[in-house]
Amino acid sequence: MAKIAFILLCHKDPEAIVRQAEMLTAVGDYIAIHFDARANPEHFEQIKTELADNPNVVFARKRIKCGWGEWSLVQATLYAVEAAVDAFPRATHFYMLSGDCAPIKSASYAHEFLDSSDVDYIESFDYFDSDWIKTGMKEERLIYRHFFNERTQPKRFYATYNLQTKLGLTREIPRDIQIQIGSQWWCLRRRTIEWIIDFTRKRRDVMRFFRTTWIPDETFFQTLVRHLVPEKEISTRTLTFLMFTDYGMPVTFYNDHYDLLLGQDYLFTRKISPEALELKRRLGTLYANDNANFQISDEGRSLFKFLSARGRDGRRFASRFWETESSLGRERELMIVVCKKWHVAKRLMERIRQVTNLPAIEYLFNEEGTALPDLGGIQGTLAKRTRHRRALMRMLFDYYETDRLIVCMDPGSIDLLQDFCGDRATTKLLEVQCDFTDEYLVGHAMRVGLAGEQTPKDTLERLLPTIRGDMTYESDCIRDSEFENHLILRESDERDQHADLLVRFLDISREKAQEITQQDHLFAD
Repeated sequence: MAKIAFILLCHKDPEAIVRQAEMLTAVGDYIAIHFDARANPEHFEQIKTELADNPNVVFARKRIKCGWGEWSLVQATLYAVEAAVDAFPRATHFYMLSGDCAPIKSASYAHEFLDSSDVDYIESFDYFDSDWIKTGMKEERLIYRHFFNERTQPKRFYATYNLQTKLGLTREIPRDIQIQIGSQWWCLRRRTIEWIIDFTRKRRDVMRFFRTTWIPDETFFQTLVRHLVPEKEISTRTLTFLMFTDYGMPVTFYNDHYDLLLGQDYLFTRKISPEALELKRRLGTLYANDNANFQISDEGRSLFKFLSARGRDGRRFASRFWETESSLGRERELMIVVCKKWHVAKRLMERIRQVTNLPAIEYLFNEEGTALPDLGGIQGTLAKRTRHRRALMRMLFDYYETDRLIVCMDPGSIDLLQDFCGDRATTKLLEVQCDFTDEYLVGHAMRVGLAGEQTPKDTLERLLPTIRGDMTYESDCIRDSEFENHLILRESDERDQHADLLVRFLDISREKAQEITQQDHLFAD
């Protein structure tokens, strides 16, 4: 029966590391941890203290400072591997993980999978003939010596690189090895790991070569496995599911990815969001479930590529394919404040936040600079927010750990209003209708680029009726949509009427509603 020694490289979130280690070792497996020496030393002490009584946990014999693209990542891995080999003689496989990885199968499934084939699982493609590297340096990673980190010391990195190219200071690749490349997320048998350790002690020339290559964690183990292990005993794949965007950034998984992840033909996945606590909990429970069954569909990458392309082309808004349903959630309540005068809505939202403590987000689909939490990049641009509107809203509900959320939208966003008001969640709409003076309309025309400082007065006078009519049209479109739970708060109404509407909209007491409406300058321009 396979027994796995996990090799964990990590640098943050000590609570999550402890949970991860306890989950993986609870079923009888092992873990060797290297915690980056750059990280907070108190966090490392916390991890050591909380895992001190766990016999299936060991720490790398030496901690070093790690940097992306550097040899330090390989060296840290070797330190953890050596610790695991010495501490866990019963380990049959060694599985590379990071702190944001998680299992997507049960432990019994993983063990049976590894027992079924006596092979090493590692991506290992010919460095020069494959198209694994899409952009940037290729041959230059190897034939020049790289002493500095391109991300943290770009000037020194490129100065030494340019000097070598100018002087022709290239070097030979060790003649008896064929450089391979692939993902750093591998699973290797014990015999292979022991061969690699022995190789590192005997072949100082190869070690010197890799120490000054760029991004060696994509080539070192991949090359050595191919050099040491018969080809028939290598499965050129990773057992860790990961996807990348067209920009080369890893796709981050959130709470609503559970069903997608279970259907993929992999044992683990990365990259799990630190905020996806519910997803981590469910996957942790799954790992200990010996009776779990899995239906492998393995469509994740092709569906992601397909739907991403359609979203970019703007042909349709597709619900995220990993959701079991496209709804925000039947138990949730989304309250939308619609107002053409954004400053009026923002004042109202601020009062609502102060009085009710409800999460309230301003014009997130209309203003690029709206303050939003980090949701893995989906919040980065207005285009992304709009394209993934329901996914974004689900993430916000999860982030604030609430079932009630208030947002502001412009009345011109009729497609968004129709989408959300048609959701299975409870959606309420509070339309704030303001009076528009000619001065306000002139200012609005300048803000949206319909007029400028040099626009003639007579042109503006001809333009104002059109702008006023457009605002009336937007309000008519909302009314014609016959949204359920549509309330209208008019500037001309009395404060008592405003309070009555807020009671119904926010489901709060009349006292709190009156406290919100006490603001004297709510509608002031």
